[in-house]
Amino acid sequence: GRRWSCCSATPARRFRLKARRPELCWGSDPVGVLFDVDGVLLRGGSVIPAARRALRKLVDQNQSFLFPVVFVTNAGSCLRRHKAQQLSHLLDVQQVVLSHSPLHMMETFHNKCVLVSGQGPVTQIAHTLGFQKVVTMEELSEQHPLLDMVDHSRRPTSTVSPAIILFGEPIRWETNLQLIVDVLLTNGRPGCVYDTRLSAQMPVLACNMDLLWMAEAPSPRFGHGMFLLCLESIYRKLTGRRLEYEAVLGKPSLFTYQYAEQLLRQQNQNHKLSTIYAVGDNLMTDIYGANLYNRYLAKHHTDTMSDTKLVAQGTGTPVPVVEEFAFAAQCRSILVCTGVYNPQSPLPGDQNVSETMLHGQNDLKVEPDLVEPSHMVEDVEAAVDLMLQQESPNT
Repeated sequence: GRRWSCCSATPARRFRLKARRPELCWGSDPVGVLFDVDGVLLRGGSVIPAARRALRKLVDQNQSFLFPVVFVTNAGSCLRRHKAQQLSHLLDVQQVVLSHSPLHMMETFHNKCVLVSGQGPVTQIAHTLGFQKVVTMEELSEQHPLLDMVDHSRRPTSTVSPAIILFGEPIRWETNLQLIVDVLLTNGRPGCVYDTRLSAQMPVLACNMDLLWMAEAPSPRFGHGMFLLCLESIYRKLTGRRLEYEAVLGKPSLFTYQYAEQLLRQQNQNHKLSTIYAVGDNLMTDIYGANLYNRYLAKHHTDTMSDTKLVAQGTGTPVPVVEEFAFAAQCRSILVCTGVYNPQSPLPGDQNVSETMLHGQNDLKVEPDLVEPSHMVEDVEAAVDLMLQQESPNT
């Protein structure tokens, strides 16, 4: 059978797929699985009990995954290898996509000076992603101390940065909010006077739209989406305009799911997948994103079939359209009840969806059916049982 391996930069025990279980015949195109982390596998630094049992069901006696698996988290305040090390230490898994991972594909900004916000090793994260000229909030604050702005020798003489990258919620929200607004309203020259009539806004790349996330506390904690809500509110109050994002990364953005599917395909020797199962605990990120991606896949296949028919009409022979990337047929969402989602609360209706929708998704039309999971189960073990049942040849 095909062999899938979980990539890692660290010498830890791996789960790899060498062969399929004989009782599970997946067909010519296997399935792939996307697991959320916080609220599905972990709560803070603790492993959810069902997670170990679930992963054991996904591997054979050689610790090999039955099919491609990627762990997709909206965490963004750490390096990918450090998150992989954390998961390896807790769960022996290593294939990880963070909210900022797709930034390494945005080469247009790699040679530009960027201002970065977040916590943790943000400079190292940015360099790892390909950004060569990085300014942190701390460095910006040191360059522009409030009480020394009358000293002309300390005023900036050139643009600080043509772009801003928001990795995640910072430690000191008020400081970062102030400095980001300073940079936005001076077009990168925070030592100058605000100009709220700027014709063009400098690019803002935001990672992780989660309003809430689940740690050890009994109730959800504020996420980066809440920080962005504050930033958007301040920007609109001062300018009368909506803050625009050059890119929004992390779930539920399509870019993140496309990137994750690429990693699944790499584990599958670049062969296409039949179905992607996406397991998560958050309606507004995991479920919305998976359902949105499923809609994208359906439209993609419809457009491809239409192109094939047009070619057939012109030649008299059906000619398959050559694709650079053969997408999966569908993406099915599975909601678990061990994280942000409260099973005691009803699924949001039209009004609630509009009120609680993610920030930064300015171009997405909010539709209630996008937050309805394909399946809802108790925990990740039940999700794995469901997947195995759905894909069993005896089903």
